[in-house]
Amino acid sequence: MARRRLLLAFKRFLHTSPSSMSSNQELAAMIVKTLKLSGIKPFENTPSLLSNLNSRVTHLVLSNPKLLPKSCILFFKFLQRNQSLTSSKPDLHAHLILVFRLYRARRFSEVRNVLNSVAIDDSLRWSVADMVSMIWDNWNEQKFVEKFCDILFRVYVDNKMFDDAGGVFEYMVKSGLKIDEWSCLSYLTALKKCDKAEECLGYFRRMVESGMEITVYSMTTAIDALCRKGRVEEAIELMKEMGGKGIKPNVVTYATILNAYVKRKDSKRVDEVLNLMEKDKVSHDAVTYTLLISHYADFGQVKDADKLFDEMRERGVKVDIQVYTTIISCHCKAGNLKRAFSLFDDLTEKGLVPNAYVYGALIDGLCKAGQVEAAEKLVTDMQSRGIDLNPVVFNTLLGGYSKRGMIDESLKLQAVMQKKGFEPDEFAYNIIASGMCKLKQHDEAKRLLFEMVEKGVSLNSVNFTTLISIYCREGNFNEANRLFREMKRKGQKPNAITYNTLIGGYGRKGKMKEAYQLKDEMENEGIMPDEYTYTSLLHGECICRKIDAAMKLFNEMPQRGLVPSLATYTAIISGLSKEGRSHEAHRLYNEMISAGHMPDERVYTSLVSSLHTSGSQ
Repeated sequence: MARRRLLLAFKRFLHTSPSSMSSNQELAAMIVKTLKLSGIKPFENTPSLLSNLNSRVTHLVLSNPKLLPKSCILFFKFLQRNQSLTSSKPDLHAHLILVFRLYRARRFSEVRNVLNSVAIDDSLRWSVADMVSMIWDNWNEQKFVEKFCDILFRVYVDNKMFDDAGGVFEYMVKSGLKIDEWSCLSYLTALKKCDKAEECLGYFRRMVESGMEITVYSMTTAIDALCRKGRVEEAIELMKEMGGKGIKPNVVTYATILNAYVKRKDSKRVDEVLNLMEKDKVSHDAVTYTLLISHYADFGQVKDADKLFDEMRERGVKVDIQVYTTIISCHCKAGNLKRAFSLFDDLTEKGLVPNAYVYGALIDGLCKAGQVEAAEKLVTDMQSRGIDLNPVVFNTLLGGYSKRGMIDESLKLQAVMQKKGFEPDEFAYNIIASGMCKLKQHDEAKRLLFEMVEKGVSLNSVNFTTLISIYCREGNFNEANRLFREMKRKGQKPNAITYNTLIGGYGRKGKMKEAYQLKDEMENEGIMPDEYTYTSLLHGECICRKIDAAMKLFNEMPQRGLVPSLATYTAIISGLSKEGRSHEAHRLYNEMISAGHMPDERVYTSLVSSLHTSGSQ
């Protein structure tokens, strides 16, 4: 009943003639009473109640201490949503009044929302100096000014308005206002995430110059920004510089730098960082252990990886599923399947739940060892634990089947993939096609890859290389070169394998001019010839019976830091033997044995024939 009487009184008040209308204070008081008694509903149902609203009335309503902050927010949001119903939208002063009320009520998340409205509206976004001037004119509170600037700074950072945020920071420094380092840390983090390493470093240095308190967290963020851009040496210099100012790196700082060098596969630098950690007496945590185990695994240093894994457990550092996945994968790649499965049993005994990555590593190890049947059993176990197959596991199994020449099983698995909603990708198709090539089913391989294109899957560099290899083996260099040109035209950059495939094809046919032209082209593209390149070229020279040219290539390999492979030795020994140069052939045979290569029947046959050839000359 009271609400109805108030509403009738409000309407009568609004219909009073302008000359006898009550003041803005009276209208504001009426709005406050309505809000307190009935909330925002009367204004939603009868928007005309606010037809005489102006900025002054809005200020009076929001600043009225009898109106709770909650009601202030409801009224303010209503005005924002219904700007067409009033003569003007809430101005900057109205925003600041509400900010002050919310600040007093310690409702800082709502303060942030209101200031966000200011930040994204060009008509409200005054300079920080002008906004603070307005605050001083109305509320002479130092702490409020500091909190206002701090939250406004964060709002600008959240909106990636970095110049505006920088302006707030500079104003605070100039005015002697207290700056929260955690707010500055949010600015550094945002710059880092936006890939603005230079700006991140510049702002960090400005923080240091300002004399504010700096912690290791801000330094580590700046270091991370530099590392992400590959400027790791600069990051280390910054760490040393700040160490001289009393800010010592912690394990997170070192983990950041280690991660950068691990990604580079720079073992020397990794060791240098480990020495710095030891000097600073910074102990490893789960992150650094995981990084190092992964690093040693990449280089096949299984013993070092195992040593760290054991040290980790001895020190009581928590070994999670990611660490187990890394060490299991390490042993699988090294062919130590027994140790890998022992670790798998260990993780389950400790209550850890194996995931798809652990299973994927084991399945990959089994497939590479040719134990496809065991891999199939592991897939069954994986599914029994509720872990469904993913494209990586499917492709791994496909690789296992293809390696064994089990093309029918590969095609059946492809059908299973499709039934489960996984459309085979370009890698899956290439795995099967490569298996077909090993069985010399070149037509079937081409048909499969062309079928892939018809299904809307574009050829990638691997697919192009496979097709080029097929045409080279068929002696169809016109088609091989057409595909090579098409590959480049479609933005699929040829890699060393692609070039080596073509060079090998030309070499086998004795087309050495074309082979050397491709070698020059790959070097011009910044792709360094590897041992496969040199093996293909010297094999081609041997076929052309230009053994001196072949020996020149062979001798050039060490100068380029290349180590001759078994295939390299086999090709050059065969070439020397055919020319009756048995002494040189036997010398290289001894060198090959010393290098740890086990010769096959072809080498022995070549050496025997060299004796006959040498004797007949």
